[in-house]
Amino acid sequence: MKTVYSGGEGEIIEKKSRFIATVRPVTSEEEAAAFIAEMKKKYWDARHNCSAFVIGGRQEISRCSDDGEPAQTAGRPMLDVLLREDIHNAAVVVTRYFGGVLLGTGGLVRAYQKATQEGLAASVIIDKKEGIRLSVGTDYNGLGKLQYLIAQKGLLLIDTVYTDAVELLLMVPVEEQQAVEREIVEATCGNARISWGEQVQYAMVGKKLEIFEKNT
Repeated sequence: MKTVYSGGEGEIIEKKSRFIATVRPVTSEEEAAAFIAEMKKKYWDARHNCSAFVIGGRQEISRCSDDGEPAQTAGRPMLDVLLREDIHNAAVVVTRYFGGVLLGTGGLVRAYQKATQEGLAASVIIDKKEGIRLSVGTDYNGLGKLQYLIAQKGLLLIDTVYTDAVELLLMVPVEEQQAVEREIVEATCGNARISWGEQVQYAMVGKKLEIFEKNT
């Protein structure tokens, strides 16, 4: 599920009109409404503060507002960008300072979409996945085989603890749980100690693994 990890701000100029796109992660209509109200207060002197947001794992809640622009020239085009990019749990407000030159309906649609894209480009977008924690214990003889398997499967290694034995802490995609356990057993001839932990949501933020509580 693609979502906004941290929001950003992008800006474009079209025929002297200034379009400022602000993106924010939201998880409810109330949060989205509060964010939109915050932007309208911040940019109180702007001609328009148009908005769009999508909420839910299937984007089941979506709303948009033209805020005084001609119908279907601002909010809907902004929403279309979020839907097309398959973004979840995010809101965007595009603030327009009118530059004195009319853009026409087609020009408005392009400007609001472009501004929204700039706002998303300035944000940190992550792909949340369903995963399950895995602890694998082995002696030093089995370590190389497990390291090879981890690299081959592209599994995420959270930590390695070295004592008189070795404990590997991994994040495994939920759909790969059974296959991974079977391959660990085969690779170590059944000598590895396998312990499955809680199911979580996770994502890579840059090169860092971030783990989230379920449904956040």
